[in-house]
Parts: sequence; structure tokens; C-alpha cells
Amino acid sequence: MATNVYESPLSSRYASPEMLYLFSPDKKFTTWHKLWVALARGEMELGLPVTEEQVKELEAHADEVNYEAAKRWEEKLRHDVMAHIHAYGEQCPKAMPIIHLGATSCYVGDNTDIILMREGLCLIRDKLVKVLAYLGGFADKHKGLPTLGFTHFQPAQLVTVGKRATLWMNDLLMDLDEVEYRVSHMALLGSKGTTGTQASFLELFNGDHKKVEALEGKIAAEMGFDRVVPVSGQTYSRKVDAAVLSTLAGIAQSASKFATDMRLLCHLKEIEEPFEKNQIGSSAMPYKRNPMRCERICALARYVLSDAMNPAITAATQWLERTLDDSANKRLSVPEAFLAVDAILNIYANVASGLVVHEKVIARHVREELPFMATENIMMDAVKRGGDRQAIHERIRQLSLEAGHTVKELGLPNDLMDRIAADPAFGLTREELDAHLDPKAYIGRCPEQVEGFLCSCVQPVLDRYSAALEQKNSQLTV
Repeated sequence: MATNVYESPLSSRYASPEMLYLFSPDKKFTTWHKLWVALARGEMELGLPVTEEQVKELEAHADEVNYEAAKRWEEKLRHDVMAHIHAYGEQCPKAMPIIHLGATSCYVGDNTDIILMREGLCLIRDKLVKVLAYLGGFADKHKGLPTLGFTHFQPAQLVTVGKRATLWMNDLLMDLDEVEYRVSHMALLGSKGTTGTQASFLELFNGDHKKVEALEGKIAAEMGFDRVVPVSGQTYSRKVDAAVLSTLAGIAQSASKFATDMRLLCHLKEIEEPFEKNQIGSSAMPYKRNPMRCERICALARYVLSDAMNPAITAATQWLERTLDDSANKRLSVPEAFLAVDAILNIYANVASGLVVHEKVIARHVREELPFMATENIMMDAVKRGGDRQAIHERIRQLSLEAGHTVKELGLPNDLMDRIAADPAFGLTREELDAHLDPKAYIGRCPEQVEGFLCSCVQPVLDRYSAALEQKNSQLTV
């Protein structure tokens, strides 16, 4: 490893081997080779002077990239596509005269970008499913565990730990819908020529429009696509990149929301991310257990959200049929968005698979706030016993303020129930009041909502992508 040059943390620290390979030179240039094979084969089958021997020679070396030759040629030609044509030609001398016949640089460049993005989205999709599976198990296990619900991070009505997890999962299901849509709608650029008119191919086929169209169909089929873009300039519309990164940014949003919630819950000591036996939380404070994995999710998500602006601006500023100010930007923005989201989901899966729930702390927090939440039921009970609803409401309000003062100003336990029991206006004993303090009476339909959500929304996804759940996770530093 070189230690005297910059190296992206996304490559050295965060992203998985499978995503790093997808955006590697090997994957890129072998895909170029396969596109040249598909082009040559299609031209041969449609009657151009391309021989089966030439196609087989190209196939034989499709997975071999002559980097030294490509570097030598690029230094001379100052053009990366032409450099690789010559390098491939050195490996395939018989096929050299027909490599890239009729095509322009975007034939390999743009088609490869589409292929890589689609494969990247499939990797992301499978990792989303794994996170859903982990959270689903967590939600089911804790579907009936009462916990404080919060609005404005102030105690509100009770929810359950499992119900809260379904909120995180529902966001991910929305992201999965987006990913599935992008994957199903990705179309190859095809063989469009220098300005999208296919004039070079029409010339090759002596004006036969059907053969020009057939060539695109053959290339698309060989590369695993069922369609090509209907019209284009030299490139596919850069709105495609913007749409894909918008989808990735949506995943970053969901993950950051989860991680932020976890950081808050960690502060409350209610739920924590996994913490390894020898893990150090702070170099100065040995007792600390910082939620560093969730903080890392938030950090990477912030990068993805800002990165998503790049292709949006690029799409908005393209000139007519082609300009080149997209190239340098998309070489950075697109792969790094995939690498970052890949890292986010790796960490998300790690955290979701090992969440630590401190039930006694949760129960204590519920007990501290439940008297306030029970006041409506207590008021109804007192009215049934002959009390005046408005007078009882006012008395509860006053006693609640006094109990709040006891908690906030004196640092003492919540004594609201004792105050109500001692007030003759209510006519309720402490035992009768305690009957109103069962937390499960205040969680509404949380368990049923969790069960219904897991059954109708999550399980079909897990069934559909069961193969993804069987794949072994990459060994990563998270």
C-alpha cells in the first residue's frame, strides 16, 4: 500500500469488496471489451465484413486488459478509448481492423456506466433487504414492549419498541420501491453514433434502417437489457445519473434518520448499538460507549446528500447533443455515491443485527411519565363516580404542575398518583389509581400494527429476495 499518496477512505476504509470491484478498472475495461464483442457479433450476424474468427478472438481476450499497452497508447494519443482499442488490438491482431466499427467513444463509456449503475443498484437492493430482515426480527421480538413515544423529543403517548422499528423499516421499503423502479427502467444507450443519429451505422448497412435497429437489439440482448433509450444525443440523458443518485440519497436519508434516532436512544440508555468486548469508546474517558457506528452512518449520509447535487447540476448544464464537462464530475460523483451508500448499508446491517435493548431502563422511563399519560383515564373514572368533568380537569392540571415541579425542580420521583389519591375530589384509592398504570393499556394497536406490517409489507419482500438473505456478508471494519 502506498503511504505517500491520497487514498479515498471509501476505498480503504468503508466500502465492501464487491462494490469496490464493480467500479474498478478491471470491471470497467472488461465491460468495454464485452461491448466491443457484442458490437462485432451483431455486425457479423447482420452481414457486415466481420468474421467469426475475429469475434472469437475478441471473446478469447475479453477478460484480459493490457494496461501497459493502454497506458503507452494514451500517452501518445491522449484519448482513453482509442488507447484501449489499440491495446485490445495488440491482443487481437486479426480483429483489430473491426474493433469499434461505426461506434463513438460513448458506445463503450456510456453503455458501461449504465451497466455498472444497474449492477450497483442490485447490490444496494440486496443489502436493503438484509437490513429489513434484521429490523423485522427486532420489531417482532419487541412488538409489545411499551416505551415512551416522543414528539419534539418530549414524552408523548406510549408506543412500543417494535412499532418504532417499523417506522425505520417503512422508510427502507419506500427506498426499495425506488431502487426496483430504477433497475427495471434502466435502458442501454445502444449504438447511437456521434450525435445520436446512427448515421455511421446507416452508412455501414447501406441505408438499411431495419438492420441499424436490429443491431441495437442484439447488443442490448447480449448485455442483458431488453431495451435501449429511444432517442439520444451522443450520450444518454444525464438525468439518468441524477435520478439514480436521488434514489441513493433517499437511502441515505432513511439510514441517517435511523442512526439519529439510535443516537438519541443511546443517550437515554434505552437502546444501544453493538459494542465489542475490547472496543474503546473514548481515548480520554474509558467509561464511554459512544454510538460511533451510527455517527458514521450520519456522516456518510451527509456526504451522499450533498453529492446528489452533482449530477443534477450536470444534467441541467449539458449543451445540445454533447459536451464534456460531465465526464470528470461523474467519474467522481457517481461511483463515490454508490461506495458511500454501500458502506452505510453495511454499517446499518451490523447495527440492526445486534441492537441492545435495556428493558429496565425503558420501564423506568415509562413509570416516570405514565402518571401524566394516565390522567385522562383517571378523569373519566372520577366523572363516573359523580365528579364534575371541568372541575376534575382543572384539579388534575394543578396537581400535574405540582408533580412536575417536584420532578424538575426538586429532582424527586413523580408523585402525581399520591397527590390524586390524597385529594377527596377524585374519590379514588391508590390501588384504584394503580390499575390505570399498566403500560400495555396505553400502546393502542402497536403489536397488531407490527404483526400486520411484517406480514403484509415485509415478508413478501423477504420471500422475493430470499437468495439475497443467503449471501454471506463481507468482512468489513464498521
